[in-house]
Amino acid sequence: MKFKRSSGILLHISSLPGKYGIGTFGTEAYEFVDFLISSRQRIWQLLPLGHTGYGDSPYQCYSAFAGNPLLIDPEILVKQKYLTEAELETTLTFSESEVEYDKVHAHKTPLLEKAAERFKTHASRVERVKYESFCEQNEYWLNDYAIFIALKQKHEGKPWWEWDEKYRFWEKEKKDEIESGLNDSIFRNKVIQFFFYSQWMDLKSYANRNGIQIIGDIPLYIAHDSADAWRYHKNFWFDEQRNPVRVAGVPPDYFSETGQLWGNPLYNWEYLEENRFEWWIERIKASFKLFDILRIDHFRGLAAYWAVPFGEKTAVKGDWLVASGKALLDTIHCELGELPIIAEDLGVITSDVEELRDGFNFPGMKILQFAFDTAEENEFRPHTYPRNCVVYTGTHDNNTTKGWYRESSDADKQMVSDYFNPDENNISWSFIKLAMASVADMAIFPIQDLLDLDESARMNIPSVPSGQWKFRFKPGSLNDELIDKLVRFTKLYGRI
Repeated sequence: MKFKRSSGILLHISSLPGKYGIGTFGTEAYEFVDFLISSRQRIWQLLPLGHTGYGDSPYQCYSAFAGNPLLIDPEILVKQKYLTEAELETTLTFSESEVEYDKVHAHKTPLLEKAAERFKTHASRVERVKYESFCEQNEYWLNDYAIFIALKQKHEGKPWWEWDEKYRFWEKEKKDEIESGLNDSIFRNKVIQFFFYSQWMDLKSYANRNGIQIIGDIPLYIAHDSADAWRYHKNFWFDEQRNPVRVAGVPPDYFSETGQLWGNPLYNWEYLEENRFEWWIERIKASFKLFDILRIDHFRGLAAYWAVPFGEKTAVKGDWLVASGKALLDTIHCELGELPIIAEDLGVITSDVEELRDGFNFPGMKILQFAFDTAEENEFRPHTYPRNCVVYTGTHDNNTTKGWYRESSDADKQMVSDYFNPDENNISWSFIKLAMASVADMAIFPIQDLLDLDESARMNIPSVPSGQWKFRFKPGSLNDELIDKLVRFTKLYGRI
């Protein structure tokens, strides 16, 4: 699908400022949309919005469908009379520069449960009808997810393979027995998802009405400890005891000498094909309710994937195996038509990946930081770009551009200087302007580069399992001077 020449900002909801330790769908999110409007940007790119599990990674979620409750704005719930102002008060103090997940969980989880309980008795007739409609529209996944979370709570947060035997293996004929005694918890979990979806769809509607499109991110794989692996186990490469036979990762690369061992279950592609990719179709449909454009993370795994034997400590020992990605994308196209999809085509990219991407006319990704990490010619230098691509100064997995430049070798810095003679005192904006000047249809830059932040503002270090995804920008950062600067260069490079 052809995209218009435009530019935008990569910013996850959790990185927004706010009073309660984590960004939400509240006032600060609407103010960020206003900033995009004023600065003449047309794209807001997000990380996955899923219900995060261990490690707080948005790429390891309890469901491929459910939203992260921590992103719900409590002040909206006060306006709806599901909470009171007094109930928001806390003795906890929150950092302005990073998300302290333990504190946020401790404060928000009881509030959300209280609001869901109050919904049962205080919701208006209109809100009840909306809730019932939400449940009907999301029937495919909502109840199973709500049961899964209720069972996790019952088992003190343990992963499903450590649950009591009665609950460990989902079977259709055991459904009533599994649900028994969990009705209140299941209801609360469903209402919390209703809060999430209602608040997000209101925010998205506001952005869309003002000409802002949302790029959402869909991880290729699901987490092992997820409602999907528990409920739709036939979709995945499990043995008879529902242990993974092999797990996902990538071989040694730019980010890690031992590769990245993600540990996600791999797909049972044969079963998925026989089932006409039902789960995938539902997942894509759900994603396009939430987003206008979809980025498929680790797109190369739809051509061939790195399969590591379950139990390995690193991703070094693995094999490339062929995936049924073309059959999947053909089925999606047949069922849903042509869709605005971006292929995250980074890493070990071979001709089969390029053929799959180009066969569906998906734009790939270009990362400017990668353009200068080798003396050899590479496809990340702007003079090599096709128009049908998306250029980034860096992504959530990269260092900030300022941090990257500080840590670069003298040889790489010389290459940067030879290529486009940047302002070394403001390297972040030099890269932003280089991205904007390129022929790429879309130019996107992380908020950290817009604010010229150093390595302390990095969002994620791949292969480091904890302590990531914490970055928040401080209130007042998005000022008029920044708006004027962004407008000037957006006009100059024809991205209005």
